[in-house]
Amino acid sequence: MQQHQSALINLHLAVFLFGGTALFSKLIALPALDITVYRTAIAFIALVVILKVQNKQLKLNQIRDYFIVIGLGTIIGIHWVTYFAAMQMAGIAIGIIAFFTYPVITVLLEPLFSKARLKIADLFIAIVVIFGIYLMMPNTDLGDQVTLGIVTGVISGAFFAIRNLLQKKYFSQYGGPHTMLYQTLTAAVILSMFVDNPPSTLPIQDIYYLLLAGVVFTAIPHSLFAHSLRFLSATTVGLISCLQPLYGILLAYMLLSETTSMTTLIGGALVVSAAFFETWSITRKK
Repeated sequence: MQQHQSALINLHLAVFLFGGTALFSKLIALPALDITVYRTAIAFIALVVILKVQNKQLKLNQIRDYFIVIGLGTIIGIHWVTYFAAMQMAGIAIGIIAFFTYPVITVLLEPLFSKARLKIADLFIAIVVIFGIYLMMPNTDLGDQVTLGIVTGVISGAFFAIRNLLQKKYFSQYGGPHTMLYQTLTAAVILSMFVDNPPSTLPIQDIYYLLLAGVVFTAIPHSLFAHSLRFLSATTVGLISCLQPLYGILLAYMLLSETTSMTTLIGGALVVSAAFFETWSITRKK
């Protein structure tokens, strides 16, 4: 099998596993913060093993990089907590679509981090996303669980976009597994101060699910994703990544029998189409 074909399979598998991460918001009977802490701690250990097997060094190049990665890890930790919380409140399909506003949010925020300029087309796409989110909302009352879940999902997307922009500007010299190694460690350490359920109180089933989430659905896909970047174009990687909501929704339907309304599907189609367009537009230029 050629390297390009192998990388393409690895990328699809990574995106599929990223989409499957959403399932654990329902499978694990813990608050979103607790899920995040245990998942990131397990992922950190798995990434150490992966990097050691690959004979790669664990330390960073400069002292300054450790301070940068603490900031990135804090931001990604908040992203993961809000990510799981959104799905626990609104359901997997709605939560993952709300989160996938991040490509458009990235475009809107990028001028703050670089010399990129906002274009009229970007503003039009942002309006499309807002309309798509509006269609998904049952009402505008934040007291409604679904509405609050959608807002939380968008906030999760915003934190993810900020992390990506900061990482691109200050931490792009490191590979995916190396980068995630320190971010998972930071997120686990900082958020562990707020955990409600210590390890000794966890049901055995939740422990199995957490191991699955940390190793198979976090550490492994990040390694596969990083490997695929070496052989595929940015356009290919970006567009295939847009399949994540589709994979997540299909898995939720097949494994959890979660269904969605037609209005949600239409709103979701607008959001994902906007994400697809922005991803294609950005990566095509590069």
